[in-house]
Amino acid sequence: MEAFLVSTSSVTLAEMGDKTQLLSLVLAAKYRKPMPIVLGILVATLVNHALAGAVGAWIASVLGADVLRWILGISFIAMAAWMLIPDQFDDESVGNSNRWGIFGTTVMLFFLAEMGDKTQLATVGLAAKYVGEYFWVIVGTTLGMMLANAPVVWWGDKITKKLPIRIIHRVCAAIFLVLGLAVLFAPAIQALV
Repeated sequence: MEAFLVSTSSVTLAEMGDKTQLLSLVLAAKYRKPMPIVLGILVATLVNHALAGAVGAWIASVLGADVLRWILGISFIAMAAWMLIPDQFDDESVGNSNRWGIFGTTVMLFFLAEMGDKTQLATVGLAAKYVGEYFWVIVGTTLGMMLANAPVVWWGDKITKKLPIRIIHRVCAAIFLVLGLAVLFAPAIQALV
């Protein structure tokens, strides 16, 4: 259950103000049909995070526990720093994609926007950290993406004007920092206990 809860909360917070959340807003404003957009986000996220989780699980199986611990700890700390840099999104990248339909356009654009993104890299790290909990990490990160993006599609501007994105980014950065330090210093903490 820890893998699911940490994955869901980390990705939900990391997604606030992210370029894929901005993409959700742009798609909602352009097409004004929330259901195919939300379904497209779900499909793109499931595929993207399943691949990212598989990479994380593979990394965990190839590297030794000590090397993996250092990579994960440093990755989470780097993610904390990255959270303090706000994303931007270019409306022109949506373009005229009517040949794919709303659902197809959303899947394609969302999948591509998520490549190398904070939440994809967080999924890799979480899958590596929670070895054997692959399913719960993917379900958690996907739920986190949906919790952050579906409301934007449904309620758009009303939500983005009321959320203190800067504060959410700082809280998320603090969470990633704590996760990174906990991973790095887990052996020392266990030795004390």
